[in-house]
Amino acid sequence: MGADAAEGPPSGAEQALQAAFDAAVAADERIEPRDWMPEAYRASLVRQIAQHAHSEIIGMQPEANWITRAPSLRRKAILMAKVQDEAGHGLYLYGAAETLGAGRDELLDKLHTGRQKYSSIFNYPTLTWADVGAIGWLVDGAAITNQVPLCRCSYGPYARAMVRICKEESFHQRQGYELLLALSRGTEAQRAMAQDAVNRWWWPSLMMFGPPDDESPHSARSMAWKIKRHSNDELRQRFVDICVPQAEALGLTLPDPDLRWNEERGHWDFGAIDWQEFRDVLKGNGPCNEQRLSQRRRAHENGAWVREAAAAHAAKQAARRAAAQPPGQPSGQAARPTETARS
Repeated sequence: MGADAAEGPPSGAEQALQAAFDAAVAADERIEPRDWMPEAYRASLVRQIAQHAHSEIIGMQPEANWITRAPSLRRKAILMAKVQDEAGHGLYLYGAAETLGAGRDELLDKLHTGRQKYSSIFNYPTLTWADVGAIGWLVDGAAITNQVPLCRCSYGPYARAMVRICKEESFHQRQGYELLLALSRGTEAQRAMAQDAVNRWWWPSLMMFGPPDDESPHSARSMAWKIKRHSNDELRQRFVDICVPQAEALGLTLPDPDLRWNEERGHWDFGAIDWQEFRDVLKGNGPCNEQRLSQRRRAHENGAWVREAAAAHAAKQAARRAAAQPPGQPSGQAARPTETARS
């Protein structure tokens, strides 16, 4: 793994490495952890993967809040499985970041101190059971729209992690849609609860794709490196086009009076997004920013003894293996069978 030259023009060797990297990206080849890469590429990946991992971990909170209040054993089991999946996604992604030389402890420290961000969507409260359905349909639906192209990301470990994550996110989206469908076909109160949840989660879901392309500081470069394959606005439009017919099938309305089909564009037009709200939430002024981070820090502190016990156990096992190693044999190398044993 290489780095950009700090000063002066790049040397001939660095130019050759850069040319090889550029050719690999242009040919849609995967960049692997041991390959040379520009420092800016590595830093961009660490930023994006860390934010993604943090979002999965923080994203457990809004729905875990409803596990004990799920209306049936079936709903409870589905929600528990989903929250468990999100924990797994965070682990896959932290592992991918570690292949870039980013320590997990370092990344979590940056999250806990506010130096790294997570998705703004998780700073909104889950007020009713219908919110669990709206998150599944809209939030996870937006995540799938954004993340499926990442399966073709130029960085191998991230792309491979996304394959499994997207399969599980598809389950989450279907679960949310099915929950809202049941509510929309229920009593008048249940239907009203479903509509209210969609009204509150629609606009924050559109913000999940990030700021408009002309205000996104990272989008163009990430696309040039093929970390991303589509711009924020392209993905947002794709999501809207998917959701409109699904909302009609649910019998629910999307809270946008400007939503209408544009025959010339072949897409749904939609209203202006309140980007000031988006910026306020990112700055830490959302409804649940403080609650989400304080709960995450508390969980991390309460789990310190588990991490310490796991580390002590691993050290003890390593010491036992080292003590059982025959003299002169390299650590970790199994002894070859003797002639007597082979016979």
